[in-house]
Amino acid sequence: MKPFVKITGIVAFLPEINIDTDAIIPKQFLKTIEKTGLGKYLFYDKRFDVEGELNSDFVLNKEPWNKAEIIVAGDNFGCGSSREHAPWALLDFGIKCVISTSFADIFYNNSFKNGLLPIVVDKNCLDDLSKFARLGKNISVDLEAQTIIVNSFIFNFAIDLYRKHCLIKGLDDVGITLEKSNLIDIYENKIKDKSWVIPDFQNIKL
Repeated sequence: MKPFVKITGIVAFLPEINIDTDAIIPKQFLKTIEKTGLGKYLFYDKRFDVEGELNSDFVLNKEPWNKAEIIVAGDNFGCGSSREHAPWALLDFGIKCVISTSFADIFYNNSFKNGLLPIVVDKNCLDDLSKFARLGKNISVDLEAQTIIVNSFIFNFAIDLYRKHCLIKGLDDVGITLEKSNLIDIYENKIKDKSWVIPDFQNIKL
């Protein structure tokens, strides 16, 4: 997955609370296990009318928010059924960060594992950011500094240090294991002539 260090981009405001994963990407588009090509289905029932025409009233269909890289959203974003396709669709559309007062746990965890940064802020911060979003302002998200910057305003956010490390380095679960590949090779070479030995996993230092 791609590293996330710092981005500066347009922010779109989705004021609804409880935006669920079926709204993010409807179930009829879950037939693939490919991470690419899903962006065109993002918020499909909101972006398109029943005849498949663009809904000109939806924020992500309007300039400049159709080029948004950041979403500011209402409470409990990503609730509903578990589907990794939700962060895949957001990323494929070009969204790299979602800011809300809370996220559904499964969506929150899936986001980190796929390179999407979910940021939890308090309501006052969300209200301020929504005002800048409506004005079409660019904002900067600096993961290393754990700050959101817009004009002269700076908002701080908290994040688990391990998840921060993984995002900055672009490490998914496989990448985390490969970080230890040299130590794994050393261990395997050490025991390759002792295949009959049952390793004491509690005393293995990686």
